[in-house]
Amino acid sequence: MCGIAGYLTSKTLDWYDCLDRMIGQLRHRGSDDKGQWIDLEAGVALGHQRLSILDLSMQGHQPMISESGRYVIVYNGEVYNFLELQTELEKRTGATLKLRGRSDTEVILAAIETWGLNDAVKRFVGMFAFALWDRTERTLSLVRDRIGEKPLYYGWTGNVFMFGSELKALRAHPQFHADIDRVALNLLLHYDYIPAPYSIYERIYKLLPGTILTVRNNSGALPPLQPYWSAKQVYEAAQARSFQGDESEALDVIDSVLRTSIRGQMVADVPVGVFLSGGLDSSLVTALMQAQCDRPVRSFTIGFDDESMNEAPYAKAVASFLGTKHTELYVSGTDALAVVPHLAHLYDEPFADSSQIPTYIVARLAKQQVKVCLSGDGGDELFGGYPHYFDNSWLSNRRIGELPPYVRFAAGRALNRLASPSNGQSLESSTGVPVWIGPATLERLSRLGRRFSAENAEDRYHESRKRWLQRKLVVGHHEDVPRLRQQEHWARLKDHVQTMMYQDLISYLPDDILVKVDRATMGVSLEGRAPYLDHRVVEFAARLPTNFKVCRGQGKTLLRKLLYRYVPKELVERPKQGFGPPVGQWLRGPLKEWAEDLLDKRKIQSAGYLHCNSVRQIWQQHLQGGIGNYSNLLWTILLFQQWINHKVTVESDDVSVRRTPCEEGAVGLTN
Repeated sequence: MCGIAGYLTSKTLDWYDCLDRMIGQLRHRGSDDKGQWIDLEAGVALGHQRLSILDLSMQGHQPMISESGRYVIVYNGEVYNFLELQTELEKRTGATLKLRGRSDTEVILAAIETWGLNDAVKRFVGMFAFALWDRTERTLSLVRDRIGEKPLYYGWTGNVFMFGSELKALRAHPQFHADIDRVALNLLLHYDYIPAPYSIYERIYKLLPGTILTVRNNSGALPPLQPYWSAKQVYEAAQARSFQGDESEALDVIDSVLRTSIRGQMVADVPVGVFLSGGLDSSLVTALMQAQCDRPVRSFTIGFDDESMNEAPYAKAVASFLGTKHTELYVSGTDALAVVPHLAHLYDEPFADSSQIPTYIVARLAKQQVKVCLSGDGGDELFGGYPHYFDNSWLSNRRIGELPPYVRFAAGRALNRLASPSNGQSLESSTGVPVWIGPATLERLSRLGRRFSAENAEDRYHESRKRWLQRKLVVGHHEDVPRLRQQEHWARLKDHVQTMMYQDLISYLPDDILVKVDRATMGVSLEGRAPYLDHRVVEFAARLPTNFKVCRGQGKTLLRKLLYRYVPKELVERPKQGFGPPVGQWLRGPLKEWAEDLLDKRKIQSAGYLHCNSVRQIWQQHLQGGIGNYSNLLWTILLFQQWINHKVTVESDDVSVRRTPCEEGAVGLTN
């Protein structure tokens, strides 16, 4: 796991200093080694910060040049099947590969030289984001893994094309233009995160999962993305070739593919552990790890004093049964609150999933003993774990979609008329104290009305994911919020439940869950791995019928029964719990002063991005309590304000970056 950055330009720059600034911002992603490779004639600079996981020697140093000298790569991630690829390459050539070391990076380059980039990347099993310079064609290709586990930002700013694992690296480039995208800000306020391809900055984008972008110097334009894997095609094809075996056969297959995925992800030259929450997904990953390991697996969990969000006793019981070497840490509210001031720097782009706090704390705990940690991320989206998949109420997307169209449209019109902003008003109570009795209720009615009026499952999902509809909060942006994904990415599936799982897989999972985990783990130089997101697991899960996932008001039917092969039912069978802190209580209590400072009228007006009166009104309504819960929206606003303040502070610091002599072999220069 590493951090990568670089640029392509014909502009005269202080090449070393510029690249050094960029990769220096990514040191937390890998402090074991750093390297630069610059070709002044071609106008390309590639930089790398390394977290050594495979081949800890300097033979794994990057940027790395291929055996023929044609390709140069900077690479973040892991290709778990690199040994199998090496064997396949040697069979093809009839000779042993000439490798300098034992890293997967060399095998990746050999595969690209043999099969070409597009065909090679289709063979990779893993998580990755890399930049590949072709010295023959003089092209720079950016590549991201199928599901989007590893981040990659890119864009043209003037006549400089730049890329990096995080926005910090791009901001460090002297030609970077930090113009905030108000469309992206609107998306943030609606969804708590900024969905790809948007970023918080204009003209800077997130590379979509499963795609390749190839650019040339001096073009100044972004060519179309080239997909090499498509979740849409996988899920649509799965309808025609759904799994035909019985439940017992399905259990055997998923057991096998998960074991294979976990076995590959346990390969490392450093200690490996697992995040164990005590829930179904992480318990199954832990069980399958321990079943394939000849010594106790190191497992980690955090507990809370608040029993409503404390899963530590369940995790401890599972760990005890499986025989793992378990570490738990109980976290006080004070411990959690101490993380809040660091969120803007840690997440780099405004991001407001409040479970970012405990995720960072458990990553910090694990880093004390291991350098790699597996997780249960992806189990919910693939196997039906979220309540909205098995909610049978008539207010659910699933049941609304089953109503006749004329009933849905009539109900939608009625609700939308009822939710008209003109119906919201401020009334005086009998005591003379102003009491707002409209906005929160109108918000719910408006959202429900739009869901009833939606023509298809994609639109219903889009509307149900929005957190705020009624008020225009972003200054200078009055258009409807864009879709989470462009229309061409929506899969046409017959089943409403499968449709929702697919939609979460291509939007909520990569843009929220995986961002949260990547920044939290890499913030402490820990590599996170997600066995459920092996594309072979994804492709098999897509073929499973709905009743193998959701049945009789309960989700993850198949995974539950598989887990019962390894862990007694009573240890894991309980209602699903979230991983988020009590933000609403914090904002009325220990975080009130922090929030008041960020929501100061002068600060909001000075920044110029949010309508001050609307923000202040929401804040006061939250403090008063009563009707409506504004904590999610407020948390998003607060983290944006924190990010703005942090950004201004960083940009105003007149700190010169002194270039230090690089380690031997760390810099390559081509004249």
